[in-house]
Amino acid sequence: MLPDESRSAAEGSPEGGLPGCYRHPQTATGVSCTRCERPICPQCMVTASVGFQCPECVGNGHAGTRRATTRFGGALTVDGGLVTRALIGVNLVVWLLAAYVLTPRLGQIWSLFSAGGDIRGGPAGVADGPHEWYRLLTATFLHLEWWHIGMNMLVLFWLGPPLEEALGRLRFLALYLLSGLGGSTFAFLLAGNLMDSFGASGAVFGLIGATIVMQLRIRGPLAPAMAFLVFNLVVTFSRSNIDWRAHLGGLALGALTAFGLMYAPRERRGLVQGLTLAVAVAVEAAMLLTGMALYGA
Repeated sequence: MLPDESRSAAEGSPEGGLPGCYRHPQTATGVSCTRCERPICPQCMVTASVGFQCPECVGNGHAGTRRATTRFGGALTVDGGLVTRALIGVNLVVWLLAAYVLTPRLGQIWSLFSAGGDIRGGPAGVADGPHEWYRLLTATFLHLEWWHIGMNMLVLFWLGPPLEEALGRLRFLALYLLSGLGGSTFAFLLAGNLMDSFGASGAVFGLIGATIVMQLRIRGPLAPAMAFLVFNLVVTFSRSNIDWRAHLGGLALGALTAFGLMYAPRERRGLVQGLTLAVAVAVEAAMLLTGMALYGA
């Protein structure tokens, strides 16, 4: 049934007895919407599988259609590894700059360096205050040796795309960054009186933890992920020049964040996932502030 204003517009005959468009009454048209049969002019018609539809019918049709999402609620995309490749690219660019172009300056100002107040010349680095806290993030993109970045990027290349495809781009990026920051803040909490480390290992260990959580959630094969974790932990604790604190902090924050993202109930998924990310940030802020109380001025 046409509304009164639409009916009166349709009954008009601007040109040769043809009805006027229901949205533009002065424009004559011989085309009607295939759903509501209201007259529509070329400016308003939307091509459908059969004939044309008016904007309102198209909008109502889309409103009743459920948006396709990834397994854990992210936006569905054709390319499931775009963010992974972008992260690898950023790490490679920073490595080239730090190792061959801006040597040694970039390594000095981007590393996770901290010297507490009881160290001569301290506090310095992260312990010096908010203007140095950027190191908590920049250190996760900094590598100086080819083997270091090679190992980290290889793991990212293996584990990143499946997680990105399951979580969606934004959730995956949040997981990666929070894992890296988790490793940095945990390392600062335990060793902020005197430390200097760098690398994406904290973020990579977070992806290992997230992969284990995902296998548990989808009831997939768990043994390969667990074996990979054990191997990396053995390497972590068998070499003296590896910051195990960053590895364990990234692993813990990555696994806990992934748990909240992947086990969120469907009917409250957005709320639970948002709270998960907020809690992860709060935990990292608490570790940072506690470290500042221990090592700052």
